Amino acid sequence: MLRTVVRRETHSPRTVAMLVVVVLLLLALAYAAVEIILHLVGAQPLLVGPGEALNALVAAPTALMPVAFIVAGVVLAILGLLVLILALKPGRLSRHEMEWGDRAVVVDNGVVASAIAQHLSNESGIARDDIVVGVAHRSVDVTVRPPVGIPVDEAQLRRIVDEEVAAYKLTPAVRTHLRVERPDTKESR
Repeated sequence: MLRTVVRRETHSPRTVAMLVVVVLLLLALAYAAVEIILHLVGAQPLLVGPGEALNALVAAPTALMPVAFIVAGVVLAILGLLVLILALKPGRLSRHEMEWGDRAVVVDNGVVASAIAQHLSNESGIARDDIVVGVAHRSVDVTVRPPVGIPVDEAQLRRIVDEEVAAYKLTPAVRTHLRVERPDTKESR
């Protein structure tokens, strides 16, 4: 039961993509129905009558160049592939599951990033404003920008970040990347 709840909270539904495809199909069917009804009552078609559309479709192989068919086929194949990928690939929300005994805890990536930055600031003595943390699905990127003249032990910072991330026991697991950016000490003229 908890697995289902956690999955629901960490993956986005495909409702919007499905809704767009269904609306487009309904619009196409509604247009076809309007054209058929207009033809049956003898009125002028909005764009093209059903008989003319069918004749154009039948004559298309001889009327159009093979290049046009190839281009149309490639465009339709790409569109179909995109819809298929959208349907099968799970959407991810910016959240991770934390191990917390037998309980299910889902935490937002922004909260994880803020906690890591605050912990690194507390442990290293570097101001919180000089630490930028970004948490993605499989990685944690930490950028430290210490002021000029402040010595920084990059190995120590990396150890602090790695230990803190390991303590969270995030699922899916993340890799940490740490970068120290020194400000340019040359004055610009």
